[in-house]
Amino acid sequence: MTDIRSRNSRDSKYADFEDLREQAITLRREGLSRRQIRDRLLVDNNDILNRLLDGEPAPDWTRRPNAKDDLRAKARELRLQGMTYDRIQVELGCSKSSISLWVRDLPKPPRRTREEASAIAKRGWEATLQRREEERRQTKQAAKDEIGTLSERELMIVGAALYWAEGTKDKPHARRESVAFVNSDPSMIQVFLAWLDLLGVDRELLRFHVSIHESADVLAAEEYWAGLVGSDTSSFGRTTLKKHNAKTVRKNVGADYHGCLIVQVQRSADLYRRIEGWWYGIVDASVLVSGRSLPG
Repeated sequence: MTDIRSRNSRDSKYADFEDLREQAITLRREGLSRRQIRDRLLVDNNDILNRLLDGEPAPDWTRRPNAKDDLRAKARELRLQGMTYDRIQVELGCSKSSISLWVRDLPKPPRRTREEASAIAKRGWEATLQRREEERRQTKQAAKDEIGTLSERELMIVGAALYWAEGTKDKPHARRESVAFVNSDPSMIQVFLAWLDLLGVDRELLRFHVSIHESADVLAAEEYWAGLVGSDTSSFGRTTLKKHNAKTVRKNVGADYHGCLIVQVQRSADLYRRIEGWWYGIVDASVLVSGRSLPG
């Protein structure tokens, strides 16, 4: 019996549509949601509910926050200024498909010239390059943070591997049991010197030499390396000058080119033998970790 009375009540409300619409609008303006109005007026037909609320905006509290609202408004503003989808994309960094949805009801701007199209494409490419560079920077910084601090043992292993990759080595046909390290990368030099300090090598035993192309600024290079190692150019050995070949197109030019620094350790035969031993100890330990045997 209760269900019959409720159904009759709803039918009577649908018959008097204008009265029902007035009630729905009043409830809407009081801040009720669609569901609340539907339950209050017992309207279970969505089409009729839509007609009852036609033209009445939803209350603010029912609207879901949208992170793209600001972008949408800015896109419409730029479109009204005559910008194309490409230019809006460059300005806002969002997809063309989103821009199309946001501004498709607005008038199209006049057709752009070839020069304008070229300028837009250039700005777009520059924005892409900037984004890629920022991605590179973030990746490198994250990797750097993963290292954290080094223990003395870790630095000892790093230094031994670094020397075996970049330092001079003894050969059966040319005995060179002395420590000499050559590199153009200042960070490599810094790590090598820190490693020598860890090993207790006296700085008085170090000799520095610069090797650089004769066409470069030799004095500036000597001062640069002297500042890096905390020494004075007067304590440096004679600089080795490489002859310039005009036919060779070199990339290592300009103010950032400082040549190479040679770091020699005096009376270092015993240190060299220890370095060689450390290196082959690293090799053997690496084989055990990997589970692979060396060829031969």
